[in-house]
Amino acid sequence: MRSCKPVKVGNLTLDGKKIYIQSMLNVPAEQIDESVSQAVELEKAGCEIVRAAIPNMDAVKLIPAIKNKISIPLVADIHFDYRLAIAACEAGIDKIRINPGIIGDMDKVKQVVAACKKRNFQIRIGVIGGSIEKKLLEEYGSPTAEALVKSAMGHVKILEDCDFDDIVISIKSSDVPTMINAYRLLASQCNYPLHLGVTEAGSERMGIIKSAVGIGSLLVDGIGETIRVSLTDNPIKEIYAAKDILKSINKAGGVRIVSCPTCGRTKIDLISLAKKVEDATRDIEKDITVAVMGCVVNGIGEAGEADIGIAGGNGCAVLFKNGEKLYKVNEEDALSALLNEIDKI
Repeated sequence: MRSCKPVKVGNLTLDGKKIYIQSMLNVPAEQIDESVSQAVELEKAGCEIVRAAIPNMDAVKLIPAIKNKISIPLVADIHFDYRLAIAACEAGIDKIRINPGIIGDMDKVKQVVAACKKRNFQIRIGVIGGSIEKKLLEEYGSPTAEALVKSAMGHVKILEDCDFDDIVISIKSSDVPTMINAYRLLASQCNYPLHLGVTEAGSERMGIIKSAVGIGSLLVDGIGETIRVSLTDNPIKEIYAAKDILKSINKAGGVRIVSCPTCGRTKIDLISLAKKVEDATRDIEKDITVAVMGCVVNGIGEAGEADIGIAGGNGCAVLFKNGEKLYKVNEEDALSALLNEIDKI
């Protein structure tokens, strides 16, 4: 397990003991009421750290408006203008996401650091393959893993030279192998908390696949303290996808669904049933495995380690618990019977 320097973000501590789920508002910054509503929805869905773009001084008004309605940390996403970072600090943000190299000269960086230090706020260095420094592109030929890491560590040095080390780092790429290799290399060179993500991952289907491969691989390696599944979609879907990634590698509790792919023995509408079970149990916090299997012939045996499950028959279904049959129900009653047994656990 990688040793990580503890860094506090609001009321959370990034130290590797828990993986925190992040997302970002996608409402135009000038729409304050809508932004607040989305932040509240994200927290209800399970978001643990939320980020908002602060493109101008008017957007700073978002910070107190959102902070008054949520209990999770709020991060300000700042580009280019150091004055926005300082204003965000004064407005009560919990963390600043910047790229020190594009904030300006050292005096401007020092002013941002001083504002963060005064309030014990953190800085996340965000390096993205598409905006890497020109000199590094010339040196490496493309935004390689080595180039991303060199860029990140260069920005780290800028902050360390300002006597600041409450740092979180992200080095995102839209290319999954590059992203994985970059984070592995970075993890070997520093002990700062790392925020994982595949940037510009795509729409829901491909975005989830790319994020699961990239983020999941690193988490299995013991790398990463926070994650974001970036989707060209409603950010609520990012939260559910992140939860599912964590559940799949036993990094989070909640209901884990196992279901068979169906075959010629299947006599009930298992595909529909599995989707309904998944939706109905999405927000249940019990740390259990629920099986949805196509037939009794081998369904119970294959899912014998599930805490509770259901196996289809000919227009009916059998409930089972820890590999033992409970009782039979009609197909139309399968979902409610299963949910009733889950309630008993």
